[in-house]
Amino acid sequence: MKIIGVTGGKGGTGKSTVATAVAVELAGRGKKVLLCDMDADCPNDHLLLGIERKQACEVYQRVAKWDLDRCDKCGKCAKVCRTNAIVCVAGNAPMFMARQCNGCGACAIECPVDAISWDKKVVGAIYTGCGFGVDLLSCELEINEPVSEIVVAKACEIIADDKKKYDYIIVDTAAGTHCDVIAALGVCDVALCVTEPTPLGAHDLELICKLLSRMDIDFEVVVNRYEKGRDEIVDKVISKYSKPVFAKVPYSKKIMMDYSNGVPVKHKSIEKIAAWIEGST
Repeated sequence: MKIIGVTGGKGGTGKSTVATAVAVELAGRGKKVLLCDMDADCPNDHLLLGIERKQACEVYQRVAKWDLDRCDKCGKCAKVCRTNAIVCVAGNAPMFMARQCNGCGACAIECPVDAISWDKKVVGAIYTGCGFGVDLLSCELEINEPVSEIVVAKACEIIADDKKKYDYIIVDTAAGTHCDVIAALGVCDVALCVTEPTPLGAHDLELICKLLSRMDIDFEVVVNRYEKGRDEIVDKVISKYSKPVFAKVPYSKKIMMDYSNGVPVKHKSIEKIAAWIEGST
């Protein structure tokens, strides 16, 4: 069993397009595949594959809770709250905004009278589904909740419990190099960096290459919306990592139409990626 991350520094490069296409290609080769949509802020793999999701479980985060009979109204909890979830007015009990709390625990540590304990709140959910022979695990953050990596971490726990059921697990990360992306990549054996041949694509490709190198995760580079004559902009970045472009998904009207109609991409570049995954097992 191998876990493959599909990632990229920039949003909109086609990570989900590649992830869904590769998952379907592997399933078509008779493999048992789990596709994990780890973009908790904006999951869309189920939309690309036309899968109707069902909620599997809610995801909780701890939040502070006050025993107001013990509270001496000193205001120290508010002073150490970096998310401004606690407001204290002199002589009054703390006002608490649970949605802003990230559960760091600084308030409980600082409280001199041990008036703060823990409650919990729903911050997201995990969904499941199936389509094109692929099992789907999908993360989704609650609206206005700030910490998506908590939902991603829950999905990683599920992967750890279920990974023996599958030949391959494809992890489709969020864009960027933030904590949620790091959490998703942390379970991966190798990664595909999906980029586009534009200045913004090249800039953010370098960011994700740096991150993967620091995490000691081997990777290959996939250029989506590839056009002849635009190789240099990507080559300049990946030459620093002694990497060639591994696969090129062309800028194609047919691919765009299939994407719009919920049809997974079929192309020799996707077949090449699937063969590489099979060969690296």
